[in-house]
Amino acid sequence: MIPASSVPVSADTALVLFSGGQDSTVCLAWALQRFAQVETIGFDYGQRHAVELAVRPRVRKRIAALDSGFAERLGDDHVIRLDALAAISETALTRDVEIAVADNGLPTTFVPGRNLIFLSFAAALAYRRGARHLVTGVCETDYSGYPDCRDDTIKAMQVALTLGMDRRVTVHTPLMWIDKAATFALAEAIGGRPLVELLVEETHTCYLGDRSHRHPWGYGCGECPACRLRADGFSRWMAGAAGATTAT
Repeated sequence: MIPASSVPVSADTALVLFSGGQDSTVCLAWALQRFAQVETIGFDYGQRHAVELAVRPRVRKRIAALDSGFAERLGDDHVIRLDALAAISETALTRDVEIAVADNGLPTTFVPGRNLIFLSFAAALAYRRGARHLVTGVCETDYSGYPDCRDDTIKAMQVALTLGMDRRVTVHTPLMWIDKAATFALAEAIGGRPLVELLVEETHTCYLGDRSHRHPWGYGCGECPACRLRADGFSRWMAGAAGATTAT
């Protein structure tokens, strides 16, 4: 094993926090446009929708096939087991608990500390891999009320990681200020309709892990908050695309 201190730090290498969902897949495509080398990291934390882990290899394979440059730049994938997170979490993402708004005003799908833990592990891996950039799909515009998705949280985390690693860490959040409709539009801008079709057919968002129901926007139960956000975003993107076609 190469000592961490001897791994050259690359200003053009990124590590994408890649779950297999719509947002992280768009972030992966975004990173592949911008960095010479891109690796991915996923987390198995006992989530109810563990099917997202199963779709990840297919998504990576198909996104590489979209563009020869993507294929050249897409590097290794890493999956980290974080069973302890599920063990200490009584949430609708890690237990058979109703998806609702809790007494504290947060949805029961909120897993306390999840994104902070993910970023810490990603930064530790990036340190060993010589990557200076982390890319994550957190969003403050169109989200479920998670405090660890807010821009202030991510900026504070970037400062903490940089200080704690004694090495500059840059956390990119390309979706922070756009909604789900704009995320579909960004995907089309990056990879055309083939990338949008990849999002619909392969990525997974549903909190319940439902891959048996196919909707125009993809697979899912159609009722959980994640499905409703995705469905609404797809509908608004389609309406906007249709309007633009009519105008021309």
